[in-house]
Amino acid sequence: MRLEHLNTLISQPQIIDQADLIGVPGGFSYGDDIAAGRIFANRLRHQLIDQLHAAVDRGVPIIGICNGFQVLVKLQLLPDPHAQRQTATLADNTCGRFVDRWTRLEVPDDTKCIWTAGLTNIELPIAHGEGRFVPESDESLARWQANGQVALRYASDDNPNGSVDNIAGVCDPTGLVLGLMPHPERFVHLTNHPRWTRLNEIERTDLPMGLQFFRNAVQYVQSHQTAEVQA
Repeated sequence: MRLEHLNTLISQPQIIDQADLIGVPGGFSYGDDIAAGRIFANRLRHQLIDQLHAAVDRGVPIIGICNGFQVLVKLQLLPDPHAQRQTATLADNTCGRFVDRWTRLEVPDDTKCIWTAGLTNIELPIAHGEGRFVPESDESLARWQANGQVALRYASDDNPNGSVDNIAGVCDPTGLVLGLMPHPERFVHLTNHPRWTRLNEIERTDLPMGLQFFRNAVQYVQSHQTAEVQA
């Protein structure tokens, strides 16, 4: 794994050409001074968008978590990478405040997202003030639903930010690019869960963890590379 500063990627864009997986992390990039993820997205769009599109074209999974999701949406890599405009946004939580807690999530049966393969229900932590997913229109939402691009939903009684259709994460039409507000990287071991000491043995064994998102992506890359070698 390599951690690279954005300035390094801009000066050495060939690093992206060599990547098998790409992650845009959470955090308040540039202090969210204009809007959450806006400045980061603008720098990517003006200086690295061709490399990112090329990465998707060659089968590289990309994930944006929390602020990274905001970046990918404002970059227009999600949900419609070829629309030539931003077709969704992540607005202020309807409660009007920053929310930091765990939430229950559901994975739609028909999603094409490679990151959530094999998952159905999962609990993950959230920590954001601008996480309310809002599509530009009902028509766009219906298209994403029909195309299997809704990757993750909050449980109907546990929507922390007022997202339309309880959407917690969406993918692009290929299923390779995922953006989500919850943090799978904060649940990579059972002891990360706030109730881990109160779970019985069966629950401890069966409780899905955020680590599975990353295992899925690695397995996809491995199978993709194997297929290329055999071809």
